Amino acid sequence: MGETIVKLGVLGPLSIRVGDDSHTPSAPKMRSVLAMLLVNADQVVPVSSFIRELWDEDPPVSCLTTLQTYILNLRKLLATAAGLTTRQVASEMLVTRSGGYLFRSRQDDLDVHRFHELVAEGRRALSSGDDETALATLTGALQIWRGPALVDVAAGRIIEGRRQQFEESRLVVLEYLVDTQLRLGMYREVLTELAALTADNPYHEGLHAHYMRALYLNGRRAQALDVFQRLRVNLVNHLGLEPGATAQDLHRSILNAEPIDAQGGLRRPTGDIVRMSSAGASRVY
Repeated sequence: MGETIVKLGVLGPLSIRVGDDSHTPSAPKMRSVLAMLLVNADQVVPVSSFIRELWDEDPPVSCLTTLQTYILNLRKLLATAAGLTTRQVASEMLVTRSGGYLFRSRQDDLDVHRFHELVAEGRRALSSGDDETALATLTGALQIWRGPALVDVAAGRIIEGRRQQFEESRLVVLEYLVDTQLRLGMYREVLTELAALTADNPYHEGLHAHYMRALYLNGRRAQALDVFQRLRVNLVNHLGLEPGATAQDLHRSILNAEPIDAQGGLRRPTGDIVRMSSAGASRVY
């Protein structure tokens, strides 16, 4: 028999799966402990961080014992899922370290690792001018997402911070994907997604500029101008800001019916795409 493959997920609902079978814990605080381990995979999570995440500033007297119970129950759950003994899980997967616990992951068992791997491949393709490969690879990276990151976990400050980092990383990749699609002449294909993205991100100037460009290149000049006005109203009314130079210049070109192409979006990356690792540290790749 082959090795049992356990798939772990944080890019969407929290997930532990073996084939079609789910082994995800249902108890809210156990889910929070698991999420803490996964978003900090391969790094020691201090006991103090678990306590702060689970109970904020008001931990019970029994918090250390309760945390140990959660860890023991997670080891039992992982042992069942992976076909290992609890002792093996404690030595190979969910390991006790001085002052905390560490979850050891493999490259392909945690969805966020695979996401970052594909994004790195897409970045290399963009840097070399291979838009077709970049399109396929970045699309594959985004298809890993199953919904908002850790959408079903009651998040404290630490998990919420990681969740926001993952979501920001996803937005960056979406923007580069749309930019690539526009360079490849996929003006019609991007309209539906950009309509949704700009509605969900009313202050994101880059996405609005892409939407304006796509509409204009589809012969929908009036709608492109409307997109700029919505962006400006949102920025002025809620943030007290005017749109930046890129959006302003594009608006002026569309207003004057000047010819534009799809090359006015993001520059090809030259090592300046920043991502957040599962441990929360900024990395350039």
